[in-house]
Amino acid sequence: MSRTALAGGATTPRPVDPPHRHGPNPEVEDERIGWPVWRLAWVIVFGAFASGLDTSLVNVGLDTIGTDLHAELTTVQWVANGYLLALAVALPAAGWLGRRLGVGRLWLLALATFTVASGLCAVAPSIAALIGLRVLQGLAGGLLIPAGQTVLGQAVGSRRLGRVMATLGIAVTVGPALGPVIGGLLLHEASWRWLFAINLPIGAVGLLLGLRYVPSGRVDDALRLDWQALGWISVGLPLIVYGFTAVADRGVPTAVPAATAVGGAGALAVFVRRSRRSRFPLIDLAVFRARAFAAATATSGVTGMLLFGSGLLFPLYFQLGRHAGVVQTGIELLGIAGPTALVLPVAGRLVDRHGGGAVSVLGTALAAVAIVPFAVLPVNADPVVVHVLLASLGIAIALAAVPPGITAYKTVDPAKLADATTTINITQRLGGALGGTLFTLVLLDAGFHAAFWTMAATSLAALATATWLSIALRDTTSLSDAP
Repeated sequence: MSRTALAGGATTPRPVDPPHRHGPNPEVEDERIGWPVWRLAWVIVFGAFASGLDTSLVNVGLDTIGTDLHAELTTVQWVANGYLLALAVALPAAGWLGRRLGVGRLWLLALATFTVASGLCAVAPSIAALIGLRVLQGLAGGLLIPAGQTVLGQAVGSRRLGRVMATLGIAVTVGPALGPVIGGLLLHEASWRWLFAINLPIGAVGLLLGLRYVPSGRVDDALRLDWQALGWISVGLPLIVYGFTAVADRGVPTAVPAATAVGGAGALAVFVRRSRRSRFPLIDLAVFRARAFAAATATSGVTGMLLFGSGLLFPLYFQLGRHAGVVQTGIELLGIAGPTALVLPVAGRLVDRHGGGAVSVLGTALAAVAIVPFAVLPVNADPVVVHVLLASLGIAIALAAVPPGITAYKTVDPAKLADATTTINITQRLGGALGGTLFTLVLLDAGFHAAFWTMAATSLAALATATWLSIALRDTTSLSDAP
């Protein structure tokens, strides 16, 4: 790709290669990725890292924020919850906004809004103002990852997508893991306001590089917005996410999360019905007609349960089970995030060469092998054994969680890439909320060993969907090779 094609003022990104093959691709070794594309990928990583970091960074400072702003913990909790719910609200509009504004422009706008909101959070005078600004920050953060994925998909082409998209996965997995470490250090040395101010230099660098290297994207001026569909899904998603997360909150009556989740599911059902009949669907659900895409989406949802669920279970394992402090817990969690970051580039190359189905099968099987020992060993097991198991789980997550999404993007028509990225991110978010709730509930009722057995069972469910994906890809490849 030429330097001009990646300049900030470009309007026509390179088209994605036709998705006629999704299985093994020996020719991928001859398709090198040039420096301009890698540069674009690392620019996009700035936004993904900032958004991922904020999902866990602020959590360690909630008590300090409440004390300083004279607020009850139940109120301060919405500094975290408001951000997570806003992420879910923003996702459905990502595809439409990307086509209407140009996906590169959307990414720049989202990063600018996220950065400004972070700065305003750092000077928030009250808890109400802070919660409102966190919602704004979450809305922007929810657009960053799907918009960035679409930019990369349009720039690199489907045959090389795995290697480049895996780079974005590094930021998504490492950001939340670094949050407790960075947050603990900031609270030890400075005010809680630096939990938000830290995003300013990250966002500024990302914007400067993005203005120069991120393509603006193609604009569809005739595209209409289905306001009713947006309203239904924007209500349904946060209701379901809140319903899942509130189940584990012992202070909330049992009927509340159940009713909330049911109401959210009903809203999503109306959204699906309307989208199937609309001339201008907010998210084109026709992508599910491809069996491989449906299988990849299902696998992304279940592996999302593992990825985000483990992000809740293991901090509790170290803090409650092994009596580690906040900073020490963050350092321990790097035992998962570090191997994940190291193996993700390898996973991307394997997806490009052998297909995402086979890689996902390998990753989910390895996840089960790594999780089962936690279910049988004592909580105070030897640290060396724990670190080996954590490293194995980190490798498994790299091979299990990212390849299904990459495969889904490879299976769709280039014009539907924005719909695919939005759909996969919504599915992973819902899967993560369900996984976190499920593991936490089992932990509260039956202890760590039962929670880890539940997590192992989830990995076997992921293995089943990954096997379905592998078979679907094999059938698709056979059909494309038929005379």
